[in-house]
Amino acid sequence: MLPLLRWLSRRSLRLLHALGAALGWAGYALSPSYRRRLVENAALAGLGAAERRASVAEAGKLVMELPRLWLRPAEQAIADPVRWEGAELIEALLERGRGLVLLTPHMGSFEVSAQAYAERFGARQPITVLYRPARQPWLRELEETARARPALATAPANLSGVRLMLRALRRGETVGLLPDQVPPDGMGVWVPFFGRPAYTMTLAARLVQQTGAAVAILCTERLAQGGGYVVRALPLPEPLPDAAPGAAADEAAAALAVNRSMEAVIRRLPSQYLWGYHRYKAPRGAQPA
Repeated sequence: MLPLLRWLSRRSLRLLHALGAALGWAGYALSPSYRRRLVENAALAGLGAAERRASVAEAGKLVMELPRLWLRPAEQAIADPVRWEGAELIEALLERGRGLVLLTPHMGSFEVSAQAYAERFGARQPITVLYRPARQPWLRELEETARARPALATAPANLSGVRLMLRALRRGETVGLLPDQVPPDGMGVWVPFFGRPAYTMTLAARLVQQTGAAVAILCTERLAQGGGYVVRALPLPEPLPDAAPGAAADEAAAALAVNRSMEAVIRRLPSQYLWGYHRYKAPRGAQPA
């Protein structure tokens, strides 16, 4: 598998995206459970048929662009054009001299977001990103080595990773996470996401509340025809409420505010959201909604 990934990493982004679109449709055709989940999740957000069809191809493009992003030398910049919108927001938040929490939904080229931040701002304030280790040992090893780059560290999605992120914020650094990722049992609450109860992490709000860090959204749009990426920094559409850590009602209110902010951002580019992601599952050991 690795030789194939290395070969793909040397292909053009335009070719990888063309192959990815075909891969997306192959997965949609061959997996009834994936197809059903994508259609149901997209319907909750009110997507039309054209946007839903586009999202099928975009999901495949995400997979096929990973070798190009992961397997280049660690010191080498992203090979394809990266344009920033809202970089001044990041500049202003860094000027405050506090930690910074960046929230990135499963939308567009979210793998690019942390790498682009590290390239532009990492020398000034490095970033630690939360990730869920793959089950396959070879892929887990590849993820750990490919994602760790200058000024970009990784933290697993468990208690040790949470401690790493807290320490980074207390040092005045930046952390990044995907708040629409289903957390392990005990690290989330059931609150609506596009109108349906979803087990939602409380970590994003807790990091802000416990450290006094600033918070913003960082997302990346994938451009057509292999044209590169647009990285956007946005203020949180809905401010986080004040909350007492551990208070169930307060944690639910904060998680709901995060979900509503993610919904607002996703609606800006719905065709590039991963609607096939198993967002509404109950993690192992958790009670259903």
